[in-house]
Amino acid sequence: MNISRNFLVIGSVYLLLGILLGMYMGGSGDHEMAPVHAHINLLGFTLMAVFACVYKLFPAMAAGKLATVHFWLHQIGVLILIVMLFMLFTGKISEAGMAPLAPLAEALVLLGVATFAFNAFKNAS
Repeated sequence: MNISRNFLVIGSVYLLLGILLGMYMGGSGDHEMAPVHAHINLLGFTLMAVFACVYKLFPAMAAGKLATVHFWLHQIGVLILIVMLFMLFTGKISEAGMAPLAPLAEALVLLGVATFAFNAFKNAS
C-alpha cells in the first residue's frame, strides 16, 4: 500500500466534493451546509494532503503498520462523520440521532491522528 499516494488521491476526491459543495452554496445563497463544507475540506483534503506529504518525506513512517492503521482509522472516521453531518444539516437526522455513530467517528479520527503522532515520534528522522 502506498500510503502517500492513497492519502493524496482520496484527499483530492474530497477537495472536488468540497469545491462542488462550495459552488452550490455560493450559487444558491444557501450557506447552511458550511460546517459540512469545512469538514470536507479540512479533514478530507487538507489533513490528507499533509499526511501524504509527511509520509513521502519520512519513508520510515510509511513503511510500518502504524501508517496503515492510521490510514484506515482516518478514512472510516472522516467518511462516517461527513455523511452524518450532511444528514444532520439536510434534516435527515437530528442531533440526538447522530449518537452513538458520530462520536465513534470522531474517536476514530482522533485515534488515527494519535497513531500518526506516535508514528512521527517513533519513526520521523
